[in-house]
This record gives sequence, structure tokens and C-alpha cells, in this order.
Amino acid sequence: MSRTRTALLAAMALVAGATGTAFAVDPDGTGVAAVPCTVDYKIQNQWSTGFTAAVTITNNSAAKSSWSLKWSYAGDQKVTSGWNAKLSQSGAAVTAANETYNAQLATGASVSFGFQGSYSGSNAVPATFTLDGVTCNVDDGGPGGPTDPPDPGGPSTRVNNPYEGAKVYVNPEWSANAAAEPGGSRVANQPTGVWLDRIAAINGAGGKMGLRDHLDEALRQKGSGELVVQFVIYNLPGRDCSALASNGELKADEIGRYKTEYIDPIKAILADPKYASLRIVTTVEIDSLPNLVTNTGSRPTAVPQCDVMKANGNYVKGVGYALNKLGDVPNVYNYVDAGHHGWIGWDDNFGPTATIMKEAATAEGATVNDVHGFITNTANYSALKENNFTINDTVAGKSVRESKWVDWNRYLDELSYAQAFRNQLVSAGFGSNIGMLIDTSRNGWGGTARPTGPGATTSIDTYVDGGRYDRRFNAGNWCNQSGAGLGERPKAAPAAGIDAYVWMKPPGESDGASKLIPNDEGKGFDRMCDPTYTGNPRNNNNMSGALPDAPLSGKWFSAQFRQLMQNAYPPLS
Repeated sequence: MSRTRTALLAAMALVAGATGTAFAVDPDGTGVAAVPCTVDYKIQNQWSTGFTAAVTITNNSAAKSSWSLKWSYAGDQKVTSGWNAKLSQSGAAVTAANETYNAQLATGASVSFGFQGSYSGSNAVPATFTLDGVTCNVDDGGPGGPTDPPDPGGPSTRVNNPYEGAKVYVNPEWSANAAAEPGGSRVANQPTGVWLDRIAAINGAGGKMGLRDHLDEALRQKGSGELVVQFVIYNLPGRDCSALASNGELKADEIGRYKTEYIDPIKAILADPKYASLRIVTTVEIDSLPNLVTNTGSRPTAVPQCDVMKANGNYVKGVGYALNKLGDVPNVYNYVDAGHHGWIGWDDNFGPTATIMKEAATAEGATVNDVHGFITNTANYSALKENNFTINDTVAGKSVRESKWVDWNRYLDELSYAQAFRNQLVSAGFGSNIGMLIDTSRNGWGGTARPTGPGATTSIDTYVDGGRYDRRFNAGNWCNQSGAGLGERPKAAPAAGIDAYVWMKPPGESDGASKLIPNDEGKGFDRMCDPTYTGNPRNNNNMSGALPDAPLSGKWFSAQFRQLMQNAYPPLS
């Protein structure tokens, strides 16, 4: 609690009358009158032009079916956004009214909300609060009043790299699946992302843990230290327009449902002061914005559904809305998905993708300050670092870029791509302190097939193909790739500009079904998950490289997990 004013005055209400002085009712004989309500107003973060605050109301009177709290500022404070309450302001007067989901306020019950505001000069805490027209008790200016410095024991401002100095949450559901596999105990304690891939996942679907369950477990794991908990925000309308296996429940035009039934409830939970001590990392809408660049218009890779999403703007609106709302929560760190080198690394994709990231980050009330960083290779297989050749090598008079594998891409691997794309994003208008995450959950490519040096110099293709760690038929292949292995274990600050290597995609969870499986999650059958498929322009008409007998995306795939352990690099001990 940085700065707080907890109601203390009006503990005794005096009414002066012609015949003397009357005291308020003293029901418990303590000599102090019962107060109708208390208000705890805390300034959590404060900087030169703005602040965030948390407010808790306790109702000591009759139960309420709705509520409205009012106060006035002495200075020029302005409420700019809020959560868990409908906030409005007229001049200095502010009103916070209940949302539909927190309207009930029983006797003795409390409700909390928060907001972000701007100010200049001083930022004095309001002196008086009224709940439904009745004055609540207010602070006497004692400890924690407006002149006190921030309390070091309370929530702090966002740190530059949330992963530094922190443990990372281990999902007990994934851990149990991993531990049940032969040899799985070697990695069952690794942290992985929690995917919120449909509305039902917020409260828990099919007997699985919901968002609050994970946050409560994260608090238990946290102990007295710092802890990061990672969530994948993944439910855009018309989701993943180029990959049927990861289509979602919301139709292309259901942006309203995305906002009110998906993002708003997630924000309400994340903003609960109970979880203010956690560092909450959100990976925002993988595989969405890059699709608008690479799979639209007259390109040979164009997909009609991607043209629909570009025309209606709902990917940009949805990402902007998510960044705006989640970015209001002081301990949330938003990382936007930025594809991978085998998708965005070409010149005609690289700059335009950064541009559309900026467009989304300034849509629906969001600003670039709502973006803490970006993540690459989410749920993908691109090698972290190819060591056996460089992009500048030449063989038989041809450069590495001319090889069939590289195909004029400027990047060979994820580390070089992530660092270069970070610079491009800064040039596009994002802050110079943004950090990158790289998903290394399935890009190890170890085992007996891992080469120890470059290939033969017979041709540029034999040189590259003989030396590359990434054994896919094509860098555009993405579904349950045969031969893949676990990559670098999660770690903080492993390289310049990189906040962390993470396992955002939980190893062993399928990318998609290898044949049509009816389901109620909106997930279709994508031929890229069929091992017999001979490809399309997005993978240069190569075989899919997918494993057979795969379940629906997100379901446990035992054969894949065992292969990932077998081919892990660094190897498992």
C-alpha cells in the first residue's frame, strides 16, 4: 500500500439540537458509533504526470443491490480509465458505480475497484467519500496520508524485466501430465504458459483450473519472493484466419463479445488487489496481426478469411482493446506476439508487420506504453541459434540467402530475428526499453539428427541442409513437427534485448488434430496437421512434417511429448 487514507473521522456523529447534544447510536457499547461504510483509497503507483489507485469499500449498513461511491479532488486529478467499476467525472467530482457482476454488496461485505489517473502539481487523497449519498469515514491525515512516501512493502511500479529476480509459475495440471510420462519428471517442474483460449477457460472448463485457480496457486508458489505467472490471451473473433486447427469460438464480427465476455472478465480478475503482488505476463493474441500482412490481398499466400479480418479491423481492434484494458492493471506486463523468423523475416513482411503492431497498440484507447514487449516463436519450432553457417556465407558462388531453405530470408534463427525485430519496433514508435521473449519449448532439435558442422560444399543447398539444426521440410511448417525436441530451459535475461526464454507453449499439448475430430471449441481440421499432406504456397508446397494420430489443439499428445524429451537440446540429464 503506497499511500492510503482509511476512513476514521465521523466515527461519532454529533447532532446539535435546541435541547442539547445527541450522540449517534452506539450498538456495541464501545463509545464509538457504528459507521455506515468505510473506504480504503490507496495510490499504488505514481509518476510525474499520472498514478494508479485501488479503492475498497466496506458496507456496514443494510445489504445493497447496487452502489455508487462519490468523491471530489482538491487538485486537477483526472480519471482516465478504470476497472471493476463504471467511473465518470464532472469537474473535480468523481462517481464510481457498480458493474453488473459486483452490484450485490451484503452487510459487512467489501468490493474493490481501481483506476488510472493524471495530475499535475500535488496528488492529494480525497478527504470525503459518500456511498449512495451517505458519508463514509475518512482519514485524519495520520500515517499513510498524502504527504507520506510510498510504502516499500506494497505494490511497486513495473520493473524493466519481470523475469529477473523472480520464479516463474509451474502449472500443476501440465506438470502432472508431464510427470506421468516415462522420464517426464525431469522437466515436470518447468514453468509453462496457461492458455485462455475460450471464454469458458476463464472460470475453468471440463474440470480444469480457471484463471482465479491459477492465480491462487501462483500466490501459494510465490511465498515471500517474486513470481511471474504467464497467460496466453487467445480468443480473437475469426481467430487464426490461416490455420483451421486453431480457429476459435467467436465469429469474425463478434468483437463485442470478445470485449465484454472475454477481455473484461479477465481484466476484472487480474485487477483484484489480492493478486497485486504477482508479476502477470500476458502473451496477447498469437498468430493474428502478422496474418494481416502475409496472408491478404494479391499475395499467393492469401486466405479469404484473412482478407475479411483485415477489412473489418477486428484483429487490430481486439488487440488494441486487450492492451488497453489489461495494460491498466499495474502488475500486468503485455507482450504482443510477433511471429517468427520463418514467417516475418523477409523484407516485404518485416517492416509492415512492425507498422501494424503500432497500429494495434494505438487502437481502442491503447498506447505504446501498454506494451511491455513482444514474443517470438510462440508455439513454433524455429531454432534458437544456427551455429554451423551464417547468413553471409557463400558456397560455389552463391550466398546462404539463395539456398532453398533460407529462400532470401534475412534471418536464420530466432535470436537474430528477435533482436533485429526489436530494433524495427523501436523505429516504428515503441519504447526503447521494450524486451523480447522467445518461446524455446520445442525448438531444441537435438538427438541423433542434430548436425555437428556445416554440410558439404558441393552446393549451397547441401551446405545449408547438412548443417541446419531445424530439420523441418520448410520453415512454414507449424503443426506437431516430427523430430522436434525441447529447447533451452526457461531463463531470464539470456541475451541482449531478450527478457527471457520461455516455454509459453506447454510441451506435449497438440497443435491440432491430424484428422477431423468433431468438437465444441470451434477448432477445425487443418491439412497442415495431416502427415500425408503435400503442402500449399505458405510452405512452398512441401510435406507437412506433422506427426500422425494427433488430438485436438491443446489436448495432451503423449507421443509428441516423448519425442520432445528424446530430442531435447540441451539434452535432458
